[in-house]
Amino acid sequence: MNIEEELQIIAAVPNGFKPMENFANRLAETYPEEQLEKTASDFYQSETYQIRMVAVFLFGKLAVKNKTIFAFMKNIVSKDTNWRVQEILAMAFDTYCKAIGYEKALPTIKEWLHSSCPNTRRAVSEGLRIWTNRPYFKNHLEIAVQLLASLRCDESDYVRKSCGNALRDISKKYPEVIVAELEDWGDSKEERQVQKLILKNGKLGDWVGGK
Repeated sequence: MNIEEELQIIAAVPNGFKPMENFANRLAETYPEEQLEKTASDFYQSETYQIRMVAVFLFGKLAVKNKTIFAFMKNIVSKDTNWRVQEILAMAFDTYCKAIGYEKALPTIKEWLHSSCPNTRRAVSEGLRIWTNRPYFKNHLEIAVQLLASLRCDESDYVRKSCGNALRDISKKYPEVIVAELEDWGDSKEERQVQKLILKNGKLGDWVGGK
């Protein structure tokens, strides 16, 4: 089966991302980086979002050695209008961070968290879930919580929801840490919204109640 035939199959996938990820992995194992760069660039020009998803998976692999591609992810892919492509951007960002090491990626993580584009900020909070399962953050829990908590008053509802969900993830294993963090929050509408998402972890009730 040639690439064009594979793309026809990919374009017909109605849900999910595994076929796109698997196709990107096969391409990465088969072709040299220079050819992959051209292929990914060509794929991203497609009007078919499933094909753009494949491109973004490839970008995540290529960005480690290619600053231009990494900048393209941040500045261009983040503006893609299809939410499914944005989900893959989050995964591609994690691929990049994992490849260079999460500690080394900290300056980049902070840079993306301060981006003016909501999709770029969300790519960090969503892409690194579950944060405390990631190397470095597993042993530096306070840094993960601090970085995520910085999004609690984000102007984007989309980003705040991701922030709340990511902090709720952490609360399942470290409830006392998240409750202590919540004690330092204010009472703004945005903070209450994020707190409500976190407290969907029913086990936090005991801690909030005074344990």
